[in-house]
This record gives sequence, structure tokens and C-alpha cells, in this order.
Amino acid sequence: MPFYIKLGNVPHKRHTTFYKQDGKSLYREELFSTKGFSGIYSIKYHLYMPPQVENIKEIQKENLVEWKEAPLQYYHFVTERKKSAGNFYSARNEFLRNSHCIISTAQVSEDTDIFYRNSFMHEIIFIHHGSGVFYSEYGQLTFEDWDYIVVPKGTTYQMKFNNYNNIKLFVIESDTPFEIPNHYRNEYGQLKEDAPYYERDFKVPKFMEPVDKKGKFSLTLKVNNRIFEYELPHHPFDVIGWDGFLYPYSFNLKEYAPKVGKLHLPPPIHLMFITEHFVVCNFVPRLFDFHPDSIPAPYYHSNVDSDEVIYYVHGDFMSRTGVKETSITLHPMGIPHGPQPGKMEASIGKKDTEEYAIMIDSFSHLSVTKNVKDTMVEDYHHSWLEK
Repeated sequence: MPFYIKLGNVPHKRHTTFYKQDGKSLYREELFSTKGFSGIYSIKYHLYMPPQVENIKEIQKENLVEWKEAPLQYYHFVTERKKSAGNFYSARNEFLRNSHCIISTAQVSEDTDIFYRNSFMHEIIFIHHGSGVFYSEYGQLTFEDWDYIVVPKGTTYQMKFNNYNNIKLFVIESDTPFEIPNHYRNEYGQLKEDAPYYERDFKVPKFMEPVDKKGKFSLTLKVNNRIFEYELPHHPFDVIGWDGFLYPYSFNLKEYAPKVGKLHLPPPIHLMFITEHFVVCNFVPRLFDFHPDSIPAPYYHSNVDSDEVIYYVHGDFMSRTGVKETSITLHPMGIPHGPQPGKMEASIGKKDTEEYAIMIDSFSHLSVTKNVKDTMVEDYHHSWLEK
């Protein structure tokens, strides 16, 4: 979240001498910056030089399982049907991707002491089920059910869960940052009164004492479709202090304050984050439209510039039959979609909804993987046929 934070011990002026207690050795300053030094940044102060690495090896190429023959059609797939044992990153299964966006889920089943860094992609990790602590160079960030954790690319982190039963993650990767929409902010960057959230709704890292340890520490790097292992000679969480605008943070889905209108409002009203190539929206409990003749269910629409993805979190989704928690629907650009038979009529006169869901509208077509083929609900594309 781009507002200023300062944690731990930092010098009075940046880019100046900052000595350790011995008065001779320097702490190592690292600028963590964006957009060629023109975007937001943070400055971290390390016990050791950040570039130190003893061994580098490629441990695998990702198994890209694109379903190349997939027809252009409506899809409904149940992510619970695809489970892989593993830790917070190795348990991930990809379902949808293009060059700008990757959508995965994970059922985390085991702990790990290995550190992880997505070097080329920013991440949102939605904690559908689970609680614990997200550790990074910036400190500790506790998380719970329905937290979004926003992780800038290049961040080294670990996730530790309170227990390893029924953990479910929904992960969105982006080649450009997840940002707060400009129209939610005033000229000073502060969130406006009519924004659906406020600065105090966001959780930021808490200071963590630097770890002063030498030895062999394993760091897994994801670099596009390749995975590397770095062997570090010191613990990567050696930061004694930092300040700036660039860091991981979290926001809970239940904190989102929806807007309502006299007539049905379009999906951008539910906007949470934007990137250059897609947006992330929230559907949360809200009052329905208050025109006496309103139809609360959405109208049929052909969004010819977006693929629409919805991840179902909780509740009864008013326009769709058969979807359940952890389901995903994909409605590709160029073909119309909307309420299934009877859903529009059933919504008339309803006063509110109790649904929770996350929507991604991608401005480039998303390819489906064989994981979709293996978990899809057959004949979903027939679900609009009136019987």
C-alpha cells in the first residue's frame, strides 16, 4: 500500500555512512525501487551485502500444461478437485494464464524453511482458509481467513501456518503492480471519503529483529517458467530497519465497503486493485437496487475486451446455479454471458445478497490449462438452455 512506513533503525540521511556498533563496519543499504527509479521505493539496511550467493542451480522448468485444443466456451471448474501436496509455493496448481497474469490455487499440506522469491511477477495471495504469519525482509505480517496479501515482485518471503489442515490459497500473479485506483485518491494520495476502503483497513508489517546468522540458506526463485535454487551464506532476513512506500501488506475481504445504487451498477463499482493488464474486483454482501421495478441480477453482457474470471469464496451467488466455494467460472471475451434461467426472475423483489467472490477481468485472453480440463463441470456451457 503506497503510504510511508518506517520500521527499525535507519540513518538520519539516506545514502550516507551508517556504521554498526563497532564503528568501523557499514550496514549495507539497498534501494528496492520500481519504474526505473521513478516509481515508489523503499530503502532497506542489511547486516550483510544483499547480492551474496554461493551456489546457483536450476532445479526445474515449470510443467506448463496448457490445454491447446481447448474450445472457446464458458467454463466452470472446481479447484478442490486438483490437490497437490506441498508447501506455500510448491503446492500451487495453475488453471489460467497469459503473458501478464497467472491464476492458481494451492492446498498447503506441509511446512518448509526454504525462502521464496517471485523475481518477475507481483503476487496476490488470498487466504481462503488458514492463519499464520507472513515473514519477509520487511517484518511480520499476521494473516487470517479471507486476507489478501499483496507481495511486490522481488520480495523474499516465507509463510508459516498455525496448522496444516484445510489450508486453501487463491493466487494471482501479475507482471505489473497491483495498485489502488487513482479515482479512489485525492491529489495527495490519500483515500477519498467515497472509496470502498480506508488506510486503517490495511495491515502493514510489524518490525522483526534482524536475523544475524551465517550458514547455508536455500532460496527458491521463480523466474517466468523456470525455478532456480540460490544457496545464500547468510540468513536473508537480516534487515535492521527500512522505510519507504514499497512493501507487502494485507487487506481482508470483509472490510470492503460496497456501493449500491437505484439501478444495477456495473462491475467496475466493485473494483479493488488495478494492474496494467487486468483488474481485481470484490463481490461482498450488499443491499440490492432500490428502484421499485429494479432487477437486481445483472443484465446479459458481452464484454468484448475482457475475459471474466470469478472465484467463489462463500455464500449463494444470485446469478449462477451449481457453483460452490472454490469454484471458478471463466466467461471469455467475445461471447455474451449473464444470469442462468430463472435467476433474473428470482432476484426481483430481493433486498440483499450474502455472496462473497473475487472477480478478475483480463484485457488479454487467458489460456486454460489441463488442470481446467481435469476439474471442469461438464456441459456448463449448456446451463443457459431453458428446459
